[in-house]
Amino acid sequence: MKLSSHLKNFLIYLEVEKGRSQMTIRNYEFYLNRFIEWAKDPDAQDVDDDLVLKYRLYLNRLEDPKRGVLKKNTQNYHLIALRSFLKYLARRNVKTMAPEKIELAKQGSREPVFLESTDMENLLEAPSKTGETGILQARDRAILELFFSTGMRVSELANLKKDQVNLERDEFSVRGKGDKVRVVFISHQARHWLKEYLNMRDDDSPYMFIRHDRAAGGKNDEKENSGPLTPRSIERLVHRYAVMAGITKKVSPHSLRHSFATDLLMNGADLRSVQSMLGHSSITTTQIYTHITNQQLREVHQAFHSKRRNGNEGD
Repeated sequence: MKLSSHLKNFLIYLEVEKGRSQMTIRNYEFYLNRFIEWAKDPDAQDVDDDLVLKYRLYLNRLEDPKRGVLKKNTQNYHLIALRSFLKYLARRNVKTMAPEKIELAKQGSREPVFLESTDMENLLEAPSKTGETGILQARDRAILELFFSTGMRVSELANLKKDQVNLERDEFSVRGKGDKVRVVFISHQARHWLKEYLNMRDDDSPYMFIRHDRAAGGKNDEKENSGPLTPRSIERLVHRYAVMAGITKKVSPHSLRHSFATDLLMNGADLRSVQSMLGHSSITTTQIYTHITNQQLREVHQAFHSKRRNGNEGD
């Protein structure tokens, strides 16, 4: 059977059995359709080492008019989707290439973008220095504080509902990637601004963060004006305040997630705890933050390296 005849059931499997998000499913569909189109929709049994090698060469040379050649991590996303698809087929006794034979391209180590404490404070203060209405200032400050307090992903924050958050307990559960649930904690500042924002609300939307009509002074007289903020809207919001705060780095919601992890590690948190709070399934993912503890390593080096030599200096 042609690969395309299995694709629809595979996507249903991802949603129903694996609990993948709609965004992940759309991405897998895109990556796999690209492979099927490039390979001219082969039979499952015709997918072999030689075909995959040629596909990898195709991906490595593929160039987008706007973005240039595909980055290694993007190439790997294509290969991961194909490997998952082949694994699904093998479990259903469809003869095809062994999925474990697909190796991913080597990538350079990722360098997380995070904000120094001064920049972080300037960013958090930025909404209060705009000419926006009070409810917009409170909402945007609450968003920034919650990002820094919890390390939430932008999709998690966009989907957050009011009944999920107990402001008396200063903690709540988040359902993240892979349908995994983790507990996050609210700082005093985040709790304060969330209360300020919610006290100004007069709508019946279940979502924590919603759109407000600027022309109406932030009030939501029409239901269509009180829909939830989209992840893209939140990304633009964070970027706008970073520019206002004079931050030269390219700042995104994920930068605030990185800043959350960085702040914990710099103040002595252990890597396993940070892994749990970020919701990483593997500690290898969390280890991208270890380089930021160089200050602590420097202090250890100064305290313990060559003590004998330093003690004899000048003798």
